[in-house]
Amino acid sequence: MNKTIPGPAYRVLTPRLCLRCWNPQDAPALKAAVEASREHLIPWMPWAREETTLQMQIERLRKVRAAFDLGQDFGYGILSRDESQVLGSSGLHTRADEHALMIGYWIHVDHTRQGYATETSAALTQVAFLIDGLDRVEIHCDPHNAASAAIPKKLGYVHEATLRRRSHWPDGKVEDSMVWTLFADDFTTSPAAQLEIQAFDAAGREIHA
Repeated sequence: MNKTIPGPAYRVLTPRLCLRCWNPQDAPALKAAVEASREHLIPWMPWAREETTLQMQIERLRKVRAAFDLGQDFGYGILSRDESQVLGSSGLHTRADEHALMIGYWIHVDHTRQGYATETSAALTQVAFLIDGLDRVEIHCDPHNAASAAIPKKLGYVHEATLRRRSHWPDGKVEDSMVWTLFADDFTTSPAAQLEIQAFDAAGREIHA
């Protein structure tokens, strides 16, 4: 890896996708994607029940961008390769501990079942290990969400546990949560390592792995 260009990776290209840090100007397109996908997302994403105005989405993305710039959390838009369409959202989230990041994802209802969440998760797994130098990456999902659980399984993650009553919803509902884990020493032989990606820093310089 070219250590002279450190992370984080602000933009990641895969064969079909562009994953990049959200910016406030993405708010209209993201709001439209969420609204189109709301019914699809509600069973799995507590935040999908909350109606948001355009201004609320702008303010949210200002905070997402600020957290990214400060190295506090890393939210990525999932866009078409030419960046003309919002296909979903993902992130490398600092919800575990200092040695790990968690990958989350959702896909626009019109673009599900095309492997975009798997492609995104493989790319961000590489970013976490090869650029951020972490020891562990986790993916958490609802045990009833078979499509979501299939993604870490495909990428070589290990189902370590199903934690009871760990996911809290705004309406008071509490759900179980599956925990999938991949460690750095298992990464190189995992399917997640096979995807070809390009990563770029905040100045647009390529980070070579």
